Amino acid sequence: MNIYEFLPIRLLVEAAYTVVTGISEILEPLAGGLSAALAVIVLTVLVRAVLIPVGVSQVRAGITRKRLAPKISDLQKKYKDKPELMQQKLMELYKEENASPFAGCLPVLAQMPVLMAVYGLFINATIGGHANELLGHTLFGLPLNTSFVKLLGAGDLTGTAITVYLILVVLIAVVAGFSRHLLTPATPETPAAAPAKNGGDAPAVPDLSGVMKTLSFMPFLTAIFALFVPLAAALYLATTTTWTLCERLVLNRVLGANEPQPATNTRVAD
Repeated sequence: MNIYEFLPIRLLVEAAYTVVTGISEILEPLAGGLSAALAVIVLTVLVRAVLIPVGVSQVRAGITRKRLAPKISDLQKKYKDKPELMQQKLMELYKEENASPFAGCLPVLAQMPVLMAVYGLFINATIGGHANELLGHTLFGLPLNTSFVKLLGAGDLTGTAITVYLILVVLIAVVAGFSRHLLTPATPETPAAAPAKNGGDAPAVPDLSGVMKTLSFMPFLTAIFALFVPLAAALYLATTTTWTLCERLVLNRVLGANEPQPATNTRVAD
C-alpha cells in the first residue's frame, strides 16, 4: 500500500503542494528556475515559525531539568538500593514540577509530517488528481526529485551535483557540531529499574541521559539522510537544522537558559 494514499497524509501532501506551488509562482518573476527550490525553503521557514512555541516549551523544559538536577541526584543516592522506589519518586518529582522528560523529542516529532509531505511532493507523479508540476523544477540544473544516491547509482554525478550536495551535507554537519551541546542538556543518569517483585509492575522513568544523547546525534544522522532523499527534501533538512540552531541560541538568551539556576533544597522527603 502506498502510504501517500492514506487520507490524512494525502491531504497533507495536497496542502503542501498548494503552498509550495503558490510560493513558487510568486517568486518566479524574481528567481526564475530557482523558484521551486526557494519555495521549499520558504515553506520550511513558515513551518518552523509556527513551531516556535514548541521550541519555547523545549527550552523551558531544559531549564526545569537543570534546576531539578540536584534533586534527581539526591533521589538517586537516597534510593540507590531501592530502584523501584527511586523510579516512583522520580516520576512524582517530574509530575509535581510539570516537567516532561520527552520535551526534546517534540520539535523532531512535530516536523515529521511536514518532511513526509515535502518528500511526497517530489516522488508522486500526480497530486490531487493532477500532474505534479514540481517534478520539472531544478536547482542549478539538478532535478529536485532526484537524490545523491540515485545520481551515484545511475552514474550521472556531475561536478555541480557533487558541489551542491557537499555544501548541504557540510552545512548540516557543521550546524550539528555547534548545536549538539545545546540539544543535550545535562541530565543525571537514571539507573534502570529492577524487575518488580511478586510480578508487580513498577512505574519506570526512562533513561533521560540516553534519550538526550541519542537526540544530540540526530543532526549528524540528518547529514547522511540528506544523501538519500530528493534534493528538495535535503533543502528542507538543511534549512530546518540551521533554523534549530539559530532559534535555540535566541531562545536560550531570551529565556535565560544559560544563566545559573537558583539553588534548590535538595532534601527529599521519605
